[in-house]
Amino acid sequence: MDLNPDLPTGDEKAEKVQGMFDRIAPRYDFVNRIMTFRLDVRWRKQTVQALKLEKSSLVIDLACGTGDFCCELENAEMVPLGFDFSMGMLQAGRSSSPLCQSDVLSLPIKDASVDGATCGFALRNLTELEPFFAEVSRVLKVGGRIGFLDVAEPENRFLNWGHHIYFDRIVPKVGALLSDKSAYSYLPKSVSYLPPHQEIVAMIEKAGFKQVERKLFAPGSAQLFTGEKA
Repeated sequence: MDLNPDLPTGDEKAEKVQGMFDRIAPRYDFVNRIMTFRLDVRWRKQTVQALKLEKSSLVIDLACGTGDFCCELENAEMVPLGFDFSMGMLQAGRSSSPLCQSDVLSLPIKDASVDGATCGFALRNLTELEPFFAEVSRVLKVGGRIGFLDVAEPENRFLNWGHHIYFDRIVPKVGALLSDKSAYSYLPKSVSYLPPHQEIVAMIEKAGFKQVERKLFAPGSAQLFTGEKA
């Protein structure tokens, strides 16, 4: 997938993404529920189930935002810890679990100390993917599980056409009405940061994971990457 030339990269991207999420934090969850017709809630539940971890497992949620994944992990009787570099998102957090401001490319966690890791709709907002996967591999125990959820494009041609009409034209207008125009103009474009799913799978495997799988959630606008630390 070709990167949109209007999108920032490197340190500029990190700064702009951080500022953007600080701005939209107060209404982020509300707008998400409307724009995804609450499908994002279902996708998170399915991701937690796909971890296949025991109760009381220690799971880190990376780029945790307001703690949606942490809440799902709590409901599954796991022990979540959330990390995000946007203080605005953390301050708007809804989870009762500990949330920490941190760069997820350099986590304040010991090697081989956690049982699982989740990340929801944030891979495309990271400055680099391979160092992120390597950092997750570092902190996970052998046998630890990952569940990385992000946006996707439907493979069906007709659904893909409808997907682009909705996310490229309607989402920015709804976002401008309910929250922040520039943020919700950026978010649909940010899909172009993601490499093809085959490349993402290869990166995760290279970082030391086995049984790496990619699942496309109906109607094809979200994808889940799972795997186990070798």
